[in-house]
Amino acid sequence: MMLNDYKTGAQAGEPQVMPAQAISIHGKPCKPFILLLHASVGSGHMTAAKAIAQALDDLKAAGFQVCPEQPLDYEVEVVDSLEFGRIKFDGNKVASSFIGPWRGLYDIWWRYFLTGRIVWNGGTGWLRVMFPRFADYVRERKPDAIVCTHITAANIAVGARMATKQDFPIICVPTDYEVEGQFPAQYTDLFCTASRYMTETLLARKVRPDRILETGIPIRPDFTNKYDKSAERKRWDLPANKKIGLMMTGASLPKPYERLRATLMELMPRLRDFPNMMFVFIAGKDEGFKSRVEAAAQAAGLTNVRVLGYVDGIASLMAACDFTVCKPGGLSSTECLCSDLPMILVGDAYGQEKVNVRMLTAAGASLHAFGSDEIHSLLQAISKSDTVLDGLIENSRKLKKPYAAIDIATATLDLAYARRDEQTLAERRKWHGLIGWGHKPAHRR
Repeated sequence: MMLNDYKTGAQAGEPQVMPAQAISIHGKPCKPFILLLHASVGSGHMTAAKAIAQALDDLKAAGFQVCPEQPLDYEVEVVDSLEFGRIKFDGNKVASSFIGPWRGLYDIWWRYFLTGRIVWNGGTGWLRVMFPRFADYVRERKPDAIVCTHITAANIAVGARMATKQDFPIICVPTDYEVEGQFPAQYTDLFCTASRYMTETLLARKVRPDRILETGIPIRPDFTNKYDKSAERKRWDLPANKKIGLMMTGASLPKPYERLRATLMELMPRLRDFPNMMFVFIAGKDEGFKSRVEAAAQAAGLTNVRVLGYVDGIASLMAACDFTVCKPGGLSSTECLCSDLPMILVGDAYGQEKVNVRMLTAAGASLHAFGSDEIHSLLQAISKSDTVLDGLIENSRKLKKPYAAIDIATATLDLAYARRDEQTLAERRKWHGLIGWGHKPAHRR
């Protein structure tokens, strides 16, 4: 996609919270460097960081500058924050806690911890205990800005800035449709949110309005392309006269999909009830699950099931389909919204995924099913009428912001090179941990 094809939120007429005026010129003697920091807990945080990095590279290639003083030779690097920890975490195992035996405790933590009047503002404690190597990295590399797509990344970025006494901006990009209570509210220079709903949450935590920008969740440029459905069906060898359901059961990490997979395996024999549909299962890199689905389809005598492994060009495949059955991840839901692909979100969601379900269903942009019986009922409704899917697409278009990555990249360059927050370095004290008192929470969780 060419840079000229991008449209910023302001160009698209979407509400912007941040004022656009420059405050001051900001230069550094070291090599210009922007760090994209994520945590490998699931794949969404890394994918969002890479999308922003791609947008920064596109802007650089196009010679885009927010001010004459901005360098055009800045470097961009995507880094996993967990690589700097004293203890090495397995992101796949951590992600499994969202659906495993600890999911109830995780849900309580996500919904209630630091989401009320008590507000977490940041500090150096976590950095000093768990991530001292990251402070050494920041001290050596001297980034012009750090963009964080996970709370671990955000907190160690704030701690490293305090510990090294540097003065770079920190941009936080939550990758779901609500803001976790553990994002450092006071010491974040900019929050890039998915919706007004999240903006209201941050305002209740006393985040200044000029530190909030409603950009949407960043996705890869492929999802901003225009696709012809008929051509994409030919590309993927899919029938033109059937409704195509995309069953998204995995990409790189299998653990987060275990409950969804179990539900769809239970549903499998009943897919014969829909001869006017074809169901495309994506098993990701899990060859064992791919074989299980193929065996189950063969045992049930299904001719309307196709099974794929890991898919390159998922945006193209989404464009060829009519709806998807998936789990309510923030990034995957956003990709579906931007692809005009109606969703059936599956499962008794916990934590951030519960909020994603609530927001998307309340907006009429998705359906929700708890088990195989409910999925079957929804498939019957979709099979009999086009109006169900048409309504979901119409409502989803009010939410989608496909150019979030370019808006976030532009805001990052602005903060790094064109303007400085009025909060001075001296005011960023070396707190081990700072708790504040917020306003009444904007939303109940």
